[in-house]
Amino acid sequence: MKRERQLRPIFTRRALLLGAAELGVFGLLGLRLYRMQVLEHGRYATLAKHNSINERLVAPLRGLITDRYGTVLAGNKRHWRAMFMMIEAPDPRAVVERFSRIVGLDAGETARIMRDLVGKPHYIPLLLKDYLDWNDMARIEVNATDLPGVFVDVGASRVYPFGAQLAHLIGYVARPTQKEAASDPVLALPGMRIGRAGVERVRDDVLRGTPGIVQTEVNVHGSVVRVLDRDNGVQGRTVQTTLDAGLQTIAAQRLSGQSGAAVMIDTINGELLAMASQPSFDPSLFDTGVPESVWKSWMSDPRHPMSDRATRGLYAPGSTFKPCAALAALQCGAITPDTTFFCPGYLKLGDHVFYCWDHYGHGHVNVVSALQQSCDVFFYHVALAVGIDRIAAMGRRLGLIGKLPLGLPAVSEGFLPTTVWARKRRLVWTKGNTVIQGIGQGYTQVTPLGLATMTARIATGRAVEPHIARGIGHDLLHEDMPDRWPHLGLDERGLAAVRQGMFDVVNTPKGTGYASRLALPGVFMAGKTGTAQVHDNTQAEEKANLDDATLPWKFRPNAFFIAFAPVHAPRVAVAVAVEHGNEGASASAPIARDLVTAALTRDLTAAPPGTVIEAPQAKLVGEGPA
Repeated sequence: MKRERQLRPIFTRRALLLGAAELGVFGLLGLRLYRMQVLEHGRYATLAKHNSINERLVAPLRGLITDRYGTVLAGNKRHWRAMFMMIEAPDPRAVVERFSRIVGLDAGETARIMRDLVGKPHYIPLLLKDYLDWNDMARIEVNATDLPGVFVDVGASRVYPFGAQLAHLIGYVARPTQKEAASDPVLALPGMRIGRAGVERVRDDVLRGTPGIVQTEVNVHGSVVRVLDRDNGVQGRTVQTTLDAGLQTIAAQRLSGQSGAAVMIDTINGELLAMASQPSFDPSLFDTGVPESVWKSWMSDPRHPMSDRATRGLYAPGSTFKPCAALAALQCGAITPDTTFFCPGYLKLGDHVFYCWDHYGHGHVNVVSALQQSCDVFFYHVALAVGIDRIAAMGRRLGLIGKLPLGLPAVSEGFLPTTVWARKRRLVWTKGNTVIQGIGQGYTQVTPLGLATMTARIATGRAVEPHIARGIGHDLLHEDMPDRWPHLGLDERGLAAVRQGMFDVVNTPKGTGYASRLALPGVFMAGKTGTAQVHDNTQAEEKANLDDATLPWKFRPNAFFIAFAPVHAPRVAVAVAVEHGNEGASASAPIARDLVTAALTRDLTAAPPGTVIEAPQAKLVGEGPA
């Protein structure tokens, strides 16, 4: 009892000390809580918000490409895709492996993702899988807690309603390379595409648009709970082309099954109305990646479907070159419209005989009748009289060779030989070389686009320049005024003689293109047929007048036809090339006639820039104001 009384003061002191310590601790905690909850509430509220709300950039919709009436030629189509914010996952590689087990990734997708895990900044969303179906999305939602940072988002793929008909012209898009994405972070965004060919490439800068921002709320597992705000950015501007989708379809269908090209130009303003190249390819495959088997089939195809024959196909033009040779001679005074040469069916030069296509001969012919009947001997004499330098100069003047501001990448300039060129290459130029230049053979190489340009300039006497872009957004790129094309300064009497000869080609019984005259009452077309050999016949074969139709397909001549109409007020000019078509009169002229007929029975008045009409072949998105 006495001991308890002695220990009581000690216990009381200890209790007081312990109580004081507890009171001090709780006081400090209370003070800390007061500071956090009251004094620093704003700071911690902000930190909490940033911890639960995520902002990310999103790729904008690519701008549309339309024809002259507003019909969509290249648009966008919605699809679903799986995205991954690496910054929200403690172990991104483990998340990707789980995703692959749950949804499934092929070898190509896995390789791409592994590259992006290393090379892409963690604050930029990473594309895991494109084009999800409903089962894919259901599996992702069920396993959301095991896939931190993974979410389903809407994307847009590039679609081409007219498919292969416009592939060479409109071009295609593809994913940026690693080097391109590293140079511009915006290009690293999922869904960003770069134009790789055609209009898509040339106008890529205005078609791309401006990225937007999406604000999402995420839970403690890193999974997206909801979308708080979405700014889709600014869609790329609409590019209106000069093309007429209806005429383009006719050109592509008439060339179907053949190798060749067809080009039609509005002679008043230089607008390209149609430009088809066959065979062609599906441009939409490049958006997702061309399958290896398809790519190999394209590369091994002897007809080269990836090659744009209209702008890059180089051909000896055959007799469609004769108007150029005639104008060169008429302009320098080497001949006059009344000059005649006698055609016995051949021209003997030294020990070599150059035959006319008609071995019986055409008799006495002038420039009009020589064009009408396509007399080779007349133009042998013309070439010798004028020389290759003046012929080449006229070819450049007529737009047959040289740079044309079409608005497409890698347009071939064509080639006509000159004495300077021959001398630099130490080529011994003979009269025989000059002779065959007069009929569009030998070293002469031109494109169908060049032939169409030459035809438009002969029709108008002006330096018409073809172009394909009509407007961007609501702004016109070219004024629709014919007077802006300068006069070529050609002798009017000589120009009238060539036009008359081309008229007679189509509209007189002796003309080589008479079978393809227009059926429109009171409307006439002027033209010129052409057949260019691709196989060197022997002198014996030439003398025997070998029927080229009996040769294997790849050795048959290329077939050409050029034309303009109506004759007295030209509105359109056209050039058609059919590889190994044998004769221009039978293979190419009917295609040109159908194109001209369709053009002259249509209203070529274009819609204002910015007008958009949804193509019926696909449901598109993004047809808003440019």
